[in-house]
Amino acid sequence: MPASNLSTQRSQALALLKRRGLTRLAEFGEAGITATTVSRMERSGEVVRLARGLYQLPDAALDPQQSLAEAARLVPRGVICLASALAFHGLTDQMPPKVWIAIGRKDWRPRVTYPPIRVARFADELLRRSVEHKKIAGTAVPVFGVAKTVADLFRYRRTIGDALAIEGLRQALRRRKASPAEIAREAEAAGIWATMEPYVMALTSDA
Repeated sequence: MPASNLSTQRSQALALLKRRGLTRLAEFGEAGITATTVSRMERSGEVVRLARGLYQLPDAALDPQQSLAEAARLVPRGVICLASALAFHGLTDQMPPKVWIAIGRKDWRPRVTYPPIRVARFADELLRRSVEHKKIAGTAVPVFGVAKTVADLFRYRRTIGDALAIEGLRQALRRRKASPAEIAREAEAAGIWATMEPYVMALTSDA
């Protein structure tokens, strides 16, 4: 590769990383930056490879939620859900050891070694409901909203545990992050309202 072309690609790659934060190899390719250029930049220390096909600048500020951004980059059709979404919204002190990410029932299961992830399969209509896009480490990360997250925790309570589901509901109501009506609406959509209703009524009557 001519030196001038390499220099141009390097400049473009650095600009892309500054703009996006985490960047996948495919995104470099879409911008006309070859894998060879990225490999040379990695060897010279200009970029850091976080996982297979995922890069950032070596001096990039570390965001405490960075693992969510990394997971979103590596699973672009996924949505942060369940315990990870609850922690993102500040409604639990428990930090799950793996990033919970929702994908469609027919989507390919992602092969990701880092960050460690746990996959939950959602029906398409539930995967599209109440998705919020939050900026984390320069990346737009899809995260389920509070009311839907609480409903999903009850839907998956046999996997994540009753205690976390109840804690999420209690904190969401106490901190007014979601109203009883919003939670009821998401619970109805998820087919879990019959299970959740007694808890919602008990917690709102104590308020």
